[in-house]
Amino acid sequence: MVAAVDIPVSADFENCFVHEPSGVAETIELGIGAGLAGCSIEDWDGEAIYDVGLATERVAAAAEVAHRGPVQLVLTGRAENHIHGRDDLAETIARLQRYQEAGADVLFAPGVTAPDDLRRLLAEVDRPVNVVARPGCPPVAELEALGVRRVSVGAWFAFAALGAGVEAATEFRDHGTFGYLDRAGVGATWVRSSFGPQ
Repeated sequence: MVAAVDIPVSADFENCFVHEPSGVAETIELGIGAGLAGCSIEDWDGEAIYDVGLATERVAAAAEVAHRGPVQLVLTGRAENHIHGRDDLAETIARLQRYQEAGADVLFAPGVTAPDDLRRLLAEVDRPVNVVARPGCPPVAELEALGVRRVSVGAWFAFAALGAGVEAATEFRDHGTFGYLDRAGVGATWVRSSFGPQ
């Protein structure tokens, strides 16, 4: 993927596919070897939120590798509380502060999108903050005005594409009509301009 594009590539490394800080460091090293410009590290192991002490050690191990070379990898420290049933903003902020101190370059708490919550979070950290688009998320201009520095979309573009396919198939199956062709024009035009006439 890195070789296929001429822009920096960042990877969602989830929990770096391992629990121990030494393994996290190895995963980051492999990512740098692959040519990544950035990656994230979560504090969720697939079943539970890591103890904050261990989570901080994991970020520190990642940061040590990410920042030691001539070109530094941008490391995003993620606090996963809010998408795993722990809607405690104070705890999330405390975690992000620890990850900041451990060397994270960017901070991210998926699920925190309310303007008042974002204002509080942004006021209490000193690193750029990422927000992921979710239902009810403020528009980009409002996020920018709040001080958010990066916006990601997660899987929502894929879900939107899948949803359009489901709607088209449902219309064809249930009504035998082709109204979806009008909406498909945007995609068809893009494909033809990118790859030539088909």
